[in-house]
Amino acid sequence: MKDLAGKTAFVTGAASGIGLGIATALAQAGVKVMLCDVEAAALAAAVDGLKRTNADVASVRADVSLKAELQAAAEETRARYGGVHILINNAGVGGGGPYGTWNDAGWDWTLGVNLMAVIWGIEIFAPMIESQGGGHIVSTASIAGLISFNSMPYNVSKYGVVALSEGLRNELGPRGIGVSVLCPGFIRTKIMDSRRNLPERFAGVRGTLPVGSAGRERMDQVAERVSRGIDPLYVGELVREGIENDWPYIFTDCEFEPLIEARFAEIKRGFDRIRDRTPRR
Repeated sequence: MKDLAGKTAFVTGAASGIGLGIATALAQAGVKVMLCDVEAAALAAAVDGLKRTNADVASVRADVSLKAELQAAAEETRARYGGVHILINNAGVGGGGPYGTWNDAGWDWTLGVNLMAVIWGIEIFAPMIESQGGGHIVSTASIAGLISFNSMPYNVSKYGVVALSEGLRNELGPRGIGVSVLCPGFIRTKIMDSRRNLPERFAGVRGTLPVGSAGRERMDQVAERVSRGIDPLYVGELVREGIENDWPYIFTDCEFEPLIEARFAEIKRGFDRIRDRTPRR
């Protein structure tokens, strides 16, 4: 999609952080943007700020972990703009902890927002995009969708987004829809305060790290890195470029490249161990 001006985008998790950065970058390119978020006050503030730049933007509140609300948001977008060319599945939470702290609420919340909402977003919006003659889908995973240091539901959900995006790229390309997966590193967002929007039905979610001094220290380290993270608007500009040039993967920096290379080297060693063996049939 070389010429984005005049196109319409739907962005989830758009009230702050990466979502707002993407919405801003797209609006600056002349895209009409429907911002969607669960946080009503922040959403109103984001739209107000963008309208001051004469951007053509609107907003719809929705809890994307509820399919019916996402469907209603799609219908409101259709009513406002007539259709959608660009889908940004960006909403995400950092809920649930590693083995030893798992519970159903943590899995349900994290997978509901981070993975199922992406699946539903594509199910709902891809036909709309196809009816417009094609377009582009970007889903936000994480660098944790390519390297996993523990069994947190967050990492599992992000691996799912990567797998989904890779498969859809093959399936939707012939239909005129490009697919990219965004795998950011440490970005200056509110991910460490995901519980501010925790729905009551997930009230049993436990902490994101094991109890104890080591867990608290690790959380403090991550929070500190996030606070010094990359500017979300810079990420938005990368996403805009990725849409224009149909990038399969959109990265924000090269900090974790060596770890990803090490992961694939270990996978290669797994094949090397059995290379000379003849499988029994």
